[in-house]
Amino acid sequence: MSSAEIGVFGGSGFYSFLSDVQTMDFDTPYGRPSAPPVIGDVGGTQVAFIPRHGLKHELPPHKVPYRANAWAMKELGVTRVLGPNACGSLQPHIKPGDFVVCDQLVDRTRDRPNTFYDGPDTTHISFADPYCETVRRAVVEAGRALDIPIHDRGTVVVIEGPRFSTRAESAWFAMTGWEVINMTQYPEALLVRELELCYANISLITDYDVGVEGVPPVTHEEVVRVFAENNQRLRDLLFAVIPALPAERSCDCATALEGARFEP
Repeated sequence: MSSAEIGVFGGSGFYSFLSDVQTMDFDTPYGRPSAPPVIGDVGGTQVAFIPRHGLKHELPPHKVPYRANAWAMKELGVTRVLGPNACGSLQPHIKPGDFVVCDQLVDRTRDRPNTFYDGPDTTHISFADPYCETVRRAVVEAGRALDIPIHDRGTVVVIEGPRFSTRAESAWFAMTGWEVINMTQYPEALLVRELELCYANISLITDYDVGVEGVPPVTHEEVVRVFAENNQRLRDLLFAVIPALPAERSCDCATALEGARFEP
């Protein structure tokens, strides 16, 4: 089976970015991934791509097979994963069209399988810093070099979906100071960490959430429209950052399981 070094999960409106690819059709212990992974070359680096919502956006956020997707990346030899995703802004200074490379995450989901470790080996990994600092820094530097409006930090609150927030919920999230809102970053980021892979998100802001005063309610059509308008910038960013990632992994992601298992 062919292998890849870097993995990319595509979000709403971003279903492909590689050409001249090899399609890998395989199963995992957690079922099939959202779509058969494809492998292609980016600047001499082999990259695996999976559209997390499926090829035709047939999988809503709460039905994405997150465990199968992460497992597929691991099986393909991937060590670092980039997770572009559509997000709403909770703060006026983060505008539609901006990119946010988050450093923190708040989980507000409730009905998703969210671990590979259901026993008998009790495993508690550290998730204090959910995103790989090495990969985050590389994304920010590449974005600035391309003159993309990019924020180098932010907290994403992840809601269950598929509905959007009420005004009260959104206002609550905004009052806490959290920056962006999304439906897919959890458990995706956690599951990748459990497999000792590096992970960084790239949040493309498509709209202001309803808790931001003076803006109209978000619609799915608006999300997809703004994401589509920025697909080229996102593609340029991925093509810039992937070859720039350092070969050596000196971060804690690679050793996330050390000391994490309970052994009586």
